[in-house]
Amino acid sequence: MIEAAGATDPGCVRANNEDFFFLAPSLGLYVIADGMGGAQAGEHASRLAVETLAEVMKGKPRPVSSDELVDAFTEANDRVMSAAAADKSREGMGTTLVAVLESKDDLVVASVGDSRAYRYKDGMLEAITEDQSWVNEVGRRLGLEEAILKHHPMRHVLTMAVGVSEQLRVHTYRVHPAPGTLILLSSDGLHGVANDEEISTILASDSTLDDKCQELIKAARRNGGPDNITAVLLKIS
Repeated sequence: MIEAAGATDPGCVRANNEDFFFLAPSLGLYVIADGMGGAQAGEHASRLAVETLAEVMKGKPRPVSSDELVDAFTEANDRVMSAAAADKSREGMGTTLVAVLESKDDLVVASVGDSRAYRYKDGMLEAITEDQSWVNEVGRRLGLEEAILKHHPMRHVLTMAVGVSEQLRVHTYRVHPAPGTLILLSSDGLHGVANDEEISTILASDSTLDDKCQELIKAARRNGGPDNITAVLLKIS
């Protein structure tokens, strides 16, 4: 059984919020999307991708396989691309997408872009997903130091996102969390601003999942909150 909570905030700089999260215990599905695009295009892309994912998964008999989750990501990609093609004001819109799906005896995690999934247990915070970003897939492979990457002009560039290419690359992972494990889904407005130590301290507290989500948002805001901030927490009981 999974207990879940989520929260989102525009941050300290942006007036609008292009992040979108979704909790569906009945489907065993938990999602975060971080949209991009001019005007309200990013908001539309993130919501459309998540709603498509939920619609497709709702029609699948459980348990659902990782391949079926990838197929749902592909459908979300197609719909975001079609929506952008049909409306010039939404041209170029896209979104990250990270999802956790309850399977038979484990969790399936799928991701596109740089929104992340983490596992937290016994004081250890461990990233489950790998970013599809210039920093991770190009900069680090070139051997650039982390101090350089932190301020590199390409540091915000994604190498993959939902809605930008017909050739979607979806990363999938299987996780076997022990009871008491916390799974954190986050947009980069959280993990790109609050450091691992701050996140771990909040996750270690005795507060409720809802309170932890709010504290995570406060931590990112204390550090300037330059982007939209979203956190989803799952507790394996």
